[in-house]
Amino acid sequence: MPNTDADKQMPDAAQTPIAVIVMGVSGCGKTSVGDMLAKRLGAVFIEGDSLHPQANIDKMAVGIPLNDDDRWPWLDVIGMRMAEQLQQGRSVVASCSALRHVYRERLRTGAGARLRFVFLNGSHALLSQRMGERQGHFMPTALLESQLATLEPPTGEAGVVTVSIDQEVSAIVAEAEAGLRADQI
Repeated sequence: MPNTDADKQMPDAAQTPIAVIVMGVSGCGKTSVGDMLAKRLGAVFIEGDSLHPQANIDKMAVGIPLNDDDRWPWLDVIGMRMAEQLQQGRSVVASCSALRHVYRERLRTGAGARLRFVFLNGSHALLSQRMGERQGHFMPTALLESQLATLEPPTGEAGVVTVSIDQEVSAIVAEAEAGLRADQI
């Protein structure tokens, strides 16, 4: 029997909670995309940057890149918060840079469920421009280089939808949702 569009409908969040991380380097739009995607999916949104301990924020604010020891506890908190939502029967979307494969694996373990990723991909020039236009964010543009150097693109990883950020936020969200549907969330 052929698949129909009805076969690919998003599951009812009350029946089958889903977990999605919107990932990428600083300036790619994780928060804007994640928040809008969560609304479209009927999910709770968790802003990953808000879960950084103050010590991490202080380091980044003065241009010091985070190391693995700084990131592990933060990743664990994001995974735990996602697992809590799932255990309560709620779908959840979180924003998190998730730059390295090992970080994504830690998040997968922490969430305790099949975790999908939406990778927001963009050119260095576009990312620099967006970071330069942001107001009131603790992450300086100077740290973009260290994030790009750390980034291990999730090419070939299961459950990952890659979306170009060279378009309007609504188009990015629509493409991400379509990709998640194709993956049969």
